[in-house]
Amino acid sequence: MLSKLAPEIRQYLLVTGNYWAFTLTDGALRMLVVLHFHELGYSPLEIALLFVFYEFFGVVTNLVGGWLGAHLGLNRTMNIGLGLQVVALLMLTVPATMLTVPWVMAAQALSGIAKDLNKMSAKSSIKLLVTDGQQGTLYKWVAVLTGSKNALKGVGFFLGGALLAWLGFTGAVLAMAAVLAVIWLASLALLKKDLGKAKSKPKFREIWSKSRAINVLSAARLFLFGARDVWFVVALPVYLTSQFGWDFWQVGGFLALWVIGYGIVQSFAPYLTGKRRGQVPDGRAAFGWALSLAWLPAAIAMGLGTTEVSAQTVLIGGLLLFGALFAVNSSLHSYLIVSYAKEDGVSLDVGFYYMSNALGRLIGTLLSGWVFQAYGLEACLWVSSTFVLLAALISVALPRHAETT
Repeated sequence: MLSKLAPEIRQYLLVTGNYWAFTLTDGALRMLVVLHFHELGYSPLEIALLFVFYEFFGVVTNLVGGWLGAHLGLNRTMNIGLGLQVVALLMLTVPATMLTVPWVMAAQALSGIAKDLNKMSAKSSIKLLVTDGQQGTLYKWVAVLTGSKNALKGVGFFLGGALLAWLGFTGAVLAMAAVLAVIWLASLALLKKDLGKAKSKPKFREIWSKSRAINVLSAARLFLFGARDVWFVVALPVYLTSQFGWDFWQVGGFLALWVIGYGIVQSFAPYLTGKRRGQVPDGRAAFGWALSLAWLPAAIAMGLGTTEVSAQTVLIGGLLLFGALFAVNSSLHSYLIVSYAKEDGVSLDVGFYYMSNALGRLIGTLLSGWVFQAYGLEACLWVSSTFVLLAALISVALPRHAETT
């Protein structure tokens, strides 16, 4: 069946399949670590610190990974990412006495490198499989890739909670490592050689973007994703467990459904931002959609502080609306970076942009643990609103060049 498809479509499906497989294990591992170490008695700040190297090395990987992709080819960087994730998972199968904080942080560091090599490779590959004149098609393919990835990340959250209940921490991680190893071997055999290798080899100093549009979009992305993770990564799962008394199944299942819905909305984002009118979004759209999101976390925080409506109703309703609006913002950003990036050495621009994304996640993760432990979930939500507002204000400087497709 695959042999009858155009080569570009086959490669797109292979890239997407790799991305999907990796995302399942990445989402499951995050939920496993949060829930398992919370059960062991770790504080929210200590759990956040377990992810510090994951996010920090994501920053480094995106910055350097784009340069590597241009030199080695995106097929190699994607396969390196898959292989490193297998190693990171196996590191967590050691006996419980060896599962110390430094060891887990080291495994998370490898996982962070793996995740962002895989992500950068997948997003960059799409630019090379769509011709420059097809901006509407590019937006649709990026939206489908991003949306399906996040939907599967939600499935991964549920999978993590379910595997923890069924197999325990070690059994769950070992099962994921075995499945991903099979995917990795298939990828080594099937992915096109030299995909994304630049014709002119960029120098290492060229990892810093020279494009004003990409620099502005990267700054907006930093605050946008910091705004999500400041309450979603540590504060929310721990709050659901400690305040509402939810068990692993409930926390994993709810967050899974949330992220799945978030991914579905991302896939349809082109139709919400003008594609039906024959338009693709520009900086004006990025500003408007960020502004529409900025008020919401603050509204949830104020709702939690009242006694007229139950906290569960406010939080769950607010989460659903936040997920929908954030999904459109994220998908729109993902299209803009691929659109702005130059084709030769596309991974350099995409890598720099996702470096900012990873830095935003790192800041958000640290604040999620510290602010929640010191001041509670409402404070995390106020920080989130501030960050989204900053992302909106930065987006004012983005180019406004919407074109009719």
